[in-house]
Amino acid sequence: MSLARDDVYEVLSNRRRRFAIHYLRRNGAKAALGTLAEHVAAWENGIDVAAVGADARKNVYTSLQQFHLPKMEELNLVIFDRRAGEVELTDEADSVDVYLEVVEGHDVPWSLYYLGVGGLTGSVMLGHALGLPPFAGLSDVACAVFTVAAISVLALVHTYYTRGMRLGTEGEPPEIEQ
Repeated sequence: MSLARDDVYEVLSNRRRRFAIHYLRRNGAKAALGTLAEHVAAWENGIDVAAVGADARKNVYTSLQQFHLPKMEELNLVIFDRRAGEVELTDEADSVDVYLEVVEGHDVPWSLYYLGVGGLTGSVMLGHALGLPPFAGLSDVACAVFTVAAISVLALVHTYYTRGMRLGTEGEPPEIEQ
């Protein structure tokens, strides 16, 4: 089953569900509901797991049990065994990362960087094809190498900066890391 875009956006629109996915990816895809609730409560409150109080844990536990996990199970993102109190991430959950490009403050989305590199490399190739200075002196191979290098460098930089934006990477969920 492939997730509909609106369903993915609805699931990811809730912080507790994002935190649950993050925890399950980071810790082996399966967890006890109580443990999951403790970690989600800790992240929500910006505290260590050991400092989570009973009220905060119960609040998160109840909302995960009654609302969030059933919603995620309905979309086949998790398998929720209510009797055993266990949650397991499904392979379908891997498809949600593509929707998580976060652009904070005055940052520029990566798609615009790629558009810029495309415009730059296209201009160099057009200048070369028309024989315009300084591009007339370039060989066809030099133009091709420039294009491949520009795209490769941008892709490497993109990978480096967004590696921590995926749910389930080490540490806290991406949106609360300082």
